[in-house]
Amino acid sequence: MGKRAPKKGSQKGSRKRSVSSAGRSQQGLPALSSLADLPRFSELMPSDRQRSAFGEAATQAAQSLGCSVDEMALGCVVRLDRGFPAVVTADALFRAEFSAHLTKGGDSRVAVGDWVLARVPAGHDMGLILQILPRESDIARWRGGSRGERQTLAANVSVVLVVQQLGAAPISCERIARSAVIARDCGARVAVVLTKADRAPSAVLAEDVAAVRDVLGEECGLVMTSSADGVEAERAEKDAGALGVAWGPAAVRSLVPEGTVAIVLGESGAGKSTLLNALLGHDVLKTGAVRGSDDAGRHTTVARRMVSVPGGGVIVDEPGLRSLPIVGHERGLAAVFPEVADAARGCRFCDCTHTHEPGCQVRELLSEGRISQRRYDAYVALAAEMRESARTLDPDIVL
Repeated sequence: MGKRAPKKGSQKGSRKRSVSSAGRSQQGLPALSSLADLPRFSELMPSDRQRSAFGEAATQAAQSLGCSVDEMALGCVVRLDRGFPAVVTADALFRAEFSAHLTKGGDSRVAVGDWVLARVPAGHDMGLILQILPRESDIARWRGGSRGERQTLAANVSVVLVVQQLGAAPISCERIARSAVIARDCGARVAVVLTKADRAPSAVLAEDVAAVRDVLGEECGLVMTSSADGVEAERAEKDAGALGVAWGPAAVRSLVPEGTVAIVLGESGAGKSTLLNALLGHDVLKTGAVRGSDDAGRHTTVARRMVSVPGGGVIVDEPGLRSLPIVGHERGLAAVFPEVADAARGCRFCDCTHTHEPGCQVRELLSEGRISQRRYDAYVALAAEMRESARTLDPDIVL
């Protein structure tokens, strides 16, 4: 079977589209000069390994391109608008495109927080990303079904702030637990920020705090906030103090000290943008209403970006995620539930589901009262999801 002949004039049209699209591709993006709160280069800290990789790559690239090594710059991706990166270096902030070999090699999937080797030719206002430097961490989720792909949400992050809104009914810790597993899988610290605390009665607040501590452990950072004014907010702050929970934006800021890069994870409507506005001290991020029927929100964050927190570090603002599938995060599961993972290694059957099998050491932990029912349920549910994901994943996919 031969290849189908191209339609008459298709090559010409293709060339015309590629040329024109290159000029139009970044039209409509916000001007960098209009963007507030982006971090300065001095606020970001590449690792020694990344600096070393940059030095080697810059020398090789300059020799290969026949240009001066002075045209090479170490940069950090601080914003992505529709996939187009904004890069900050020691000397400049600029939009960048990807080099041909990165695009052809399929290695152009840059993330906010990535350190890159960029070339900025003299007299040009557009940079070129030549190489993505090794990542020290990679906050990622699985996107799609059996033929899906791993999507990096942010790179080189050391802290994950899991934002959960409160309400009249007790929260489910399922979303918090899976966020913690994803974070710990890449070695990041986890802290939980409970927002809209004024909406929860005192008894519900106490139950919610106990649930988070039960599932994630007493050592997990925990902060409560409210953007409301009035009696209920004052009552919630007093409740937080009585429960030993830190309160307010200042407490959140302490979780992200200078030199730290954090990412905020939470569903739409959880209060992420409101929280970041409070940390920044002014309204720079849009906030939206939630549906009264289910408390679900609409996306108000459309770009992935870093913001510099006054008196603190840098936070990556991520659009709300409706789903966080757990695929190949066994290391993170063991980090969040270490005593359960240790017990699971002693089960009689290697494929034990920890629900009914004889000789299950995890169920023995539960029966002896060494773990709570809530912690057991969270572990078993996440482990089952990962087993099912591994079973249904296309064999050609490499995690």
